[in-house]
Amino acid sequence: MSERAPYASDPMRSRGRRHPLLPDAHRCEFQRDRDRIVHSTAFRRLVYKTQVFLNHEGDLFRTRMTHSLEVAQLARSIARRLRLHEDLCEAIALAHDLGHTPFGHAGQEALDAAYRAAAPDAGGFEHNYQSLRVVDVLEERYPEHDGLNLCFETREGILKHCSRRHAEAIEREEPGGVGRRFLDRTQPSLEAQLANLADAIAYNAHDIDDGVRAGLLDYEQLLEVPLLDQLHRDAVASFPTLTGRRLLYALMRGLIAYLVDDTVDTTEAAIRRYAPAHPQDVRRLPPMVGMGSETETSFIVVQQLLRERLYRHPRVWETTRAAQCVVSELFAAYLDSPQGLPAAHRERMPLETAVVDYIAGMTDRFALREHARVLGPGPLTARLS
Repeated sequence: MSERAPYASDPMRSRGRRHPLLPDAHRCEFQRDRDRIVHSTAFRRLVYKTQVFLNHEGDLFRTRMTHSLEVAQLARSIARRLRLHEDLCEAIALAHDLGHTPFGHAGQEALDAAYRAAAPDAGGFEHNYQSLRVVDVLEERYPEHDGLNLCFETREGILKHCSRRHAEAIEREEPGGVGRRFLDRTQPSLEAQLANLADAIAYNAHDIDDGVRAGLLDYEQLLEVPLLDQLHRDAVASFPTLTGRRLLYALMRGLIAYLVDDTVDTTEAAIRRYAPAHPQDVRRLPPMVGMGSETETSFIVVQQLLRERLYRHPRVWETTRAAQCVVSELFAAYLDSPQGLPAAHRERMPLETAVVDYIAGMTDRFALREHARVLGPGPLTARLS
């Protein structure tokens, strides 16, 4: 690749780790982070965590694992064109969902509601904050410390969203650390900004693919979105006889290419405008990684289509309600009988946080098994099995 830009993150000038490590002779610090993430227990669990469709509903639907890999691929590709640090983008992308609950957003919403009711002062559940907690505290791989001991820049990118309450809690434990920017309203690295946008591009494009594969979205419904209709026309103009899945894949490739090209063009224009000369300059400037206004408007219309036609589809909604009940009932059961928790979790205090950590770390199928074990088999787990 071409030489990195002066505003790209530099592992030689990293703000470091909470526990110092001797340099590695063969890997830069961001490569070490990526490798630690890939070998973590939390990363392996992602293969059995829901993206939109439960893992058992079909072998070809995306999981949190495959989604994270797709985000990493997009982030690396865009980073190369922008001359940013590819390894840092990849590390952030691979770790960004480590704290996600079983059953996707349905599980997250249920765990948040249960946590807020049980511990009103705790600030609720946020999967980005939980992802940071996974890499800082919950992973148990090293004899010297808890967590994966990642670089500041990787941890900062993982915490892409954070409430003020959680940011203040992080700041108390780590003054001037990864929570500070949410209090100062400054920006993270361009690599962190890029990984965040790559996440949005990946899940919107690929949820369309999974929605059509599941029979919940009709291809014709996609053409109600002007951008998708134009991309369809482009595909048919190039391949007049194309039909079925090949036509859908051509449309998806066109959508991803369009969004990536627009992101690169828009970001390069912002970089020329603000002219950052150093990675630290990025933090004091407005966000620079993004789409053009016209493309962003079209992207929002795509998101609206998914929200109305896929995420609120009766079949998805029925599964969502059942999954939320599983998470809510498990939370209440563990809170009522902490002896049901593993010993390592029972030792953590407060109890509500220990329960959150345990449930958030579950895969879909383990949560179902635990629900059946703790509360007995019934129609709820049968509906999701």
